[in-house]
Amino acid sequence: MDTTDPRWLTPEERAAWLELVGLFIRLPTALDAQLRRDAGLSHFEYQVLAGLSEAPDRTLRMSDLAVFADGSLSRLSHVVKRLEQRGWVRRTPDPTNGRYTLAVLTDAGMEKVVATAPGHVEEVRRLVFD
Repeated sequence: MDTTDPRWLTPEERAAWLELVGLFIRLPTALDAQLRRDAGLSHFEYQVLAGLSEAPDRTLRMSDLAVFADGSLSRLSHVVKRLEQRGWVRRTPDPTNGRYTLAVLTDAGMEKVVATAPGHVEEVRRLVFD
């Protein structure tokens, strides 16, 4: 049985911890609200589009895109289907390995990212850095 006392947080550490926890709780909701209001996108949808915009040839395997966007492959498939319906993404078999599917950002999808990014970055700056 361990009889040592816990290493309690100092007042400064506790204050920093509570600020960090508050940020973790508020940030996803605030980013999602800004993107929905200004661009008609969820934060997850934006992450998918942004990830593709930064990939070589604006193309990623769906499995790699799921890791980048921090979502399951199932969730990603549903989102990519919606993005396809809007003309922002298309799916195609991977020519190097037919067991994989590639997600490709279309020109219209790139235009959406370019139009959406400034407002998103401003919100990130306001909430996190300012």
